[in-house]
Amino acid sequence: MDKIILIFKLIPAIIVAIQAIEEAIPGQGEGEKKLEAVRQMLIAVDSGVGSLWPQIAGVVSTLVALFNQTGWGKGSAK
Repeated sequence: MDKIILIFKLIPAIIVAIQAIEEAIPGQGEGEKKLEAVRQMLIAVDSGVGSLWPQIAGVVSTLVALFNQTGWGKGSAK
């Protein structure tokens, strides 16, 4: 349960990281590089995040899929 709470607390930071990467590298086709950039940023801030990376990666994938489906980041849904 502690991992769930910690990861949910990280979601705002994860969203900010996704947004920063998306602004720096717009467009499609670079998903793996963008995911790695998010991982590196989070680990740079707190190396303990590395042990949670599989779960965080799943959250990132879910958020990115949601954002893509809803048009977030394409001007109107930000």
